[in-house]
Amino acid sequence: MRSHPFVTLDVFTARRFGGNQLAVFPDAQGIGDAEMQALATEFNLSETTFVLPPADPANTARVRIFNRVAEMPFAGHPSVGTAVVLAQRGHGAEGRLRLEMIAGIVEVELWRDADGRPAGAAIGAPQPLSVGAALPVAPIAACAGLAPEGIVTVRHAPTLAADGGNPRVLVEVTEAALAAARPEFGAFRQAVEALPELGGRLSLYLYRRDGAGLRARMFSPLTGTWEDPATGSAATPLAGFLLHLSGAESASLDILQGVEMGRPSLLRTTARRTPEGIRATVGGFCVPVLRGEALL
Repeated sequence: MRSHPFVTLDVFTARRFGGNQLAVFPDAQGIGDAEMQALATEFNLSETTFVLPPADPANTARVRIFNRVAEMPFAGHPSVGTAVVLAQRGHGAEGRLRLEMIAGIVEVELWRDADGRPAGAAIGAPQPLSVGAALPVAPIAACAGLAPEGIVTVRHAPTLAADGGNPRVLVEVTEAALAAARPEFGAFRQAVEALPELGGRLSLYLYRRDGAGLRARMFSPLTGTWEDPATGSAATPLAGFLLHLSGAESASLDILQGVEMGRPSLLRTTARRTPEGIRATVGGFCVPVLRGEALL
């Protein structure tokens, strides 16, 4: 029987039992692909990460990310949380890390507390913003259990966008609709079958304006995440997409998510125009929660 240590953190929060939960295996050498998927399913969190030596020694580590049903090319809160765990183990003394992921290299800027201890991180999405198809309102509203009138289309229709291999449907909604939204599994299945532009997968990122920032909720029941308390890989394309619509050169935006779940999360985003397209970052704090070992 093999023993593999793990830790868990709450990510995008400065207090324990807020934010988004993450399990990290800081030394995953010897864990097979099927075992990684089985462990992610066993933890039953939105994602679990497995750290391996980098393919390129110029980088810090290779990180594999699994949700409950499949491996992911990139995800936000797993990148932030894994970076903090690596920093706690002595990596990134100069304040930066480079993580190899399927979607590309994730650049990390570490955040430290007043005593110099790793406390959070900001990560850059591994790819420039890619804006996909605009989608019809009615089936998307149905996925969130909303009437079409709850969808705001003044600035944009529900729109696919990505910057790391995880397309999200970005949907502006009214204040009442955001509070009332509930994922409807059957409607998700019907939308995937009826809308080929979705490519067989569907995650909804609902948002509304809230003063200078945003409030958001994310539903992805087809991957086992009924609702997600903090979704960095949706926050970055949203930040980039809103910059794309505004025509500005750069912007920063705070997104509050997870309130309706009792796990409030603060995601701090930036977006800027570059020669290769719009690039976005997302950052937040982390709190350690558990440590243990998996027996395989």
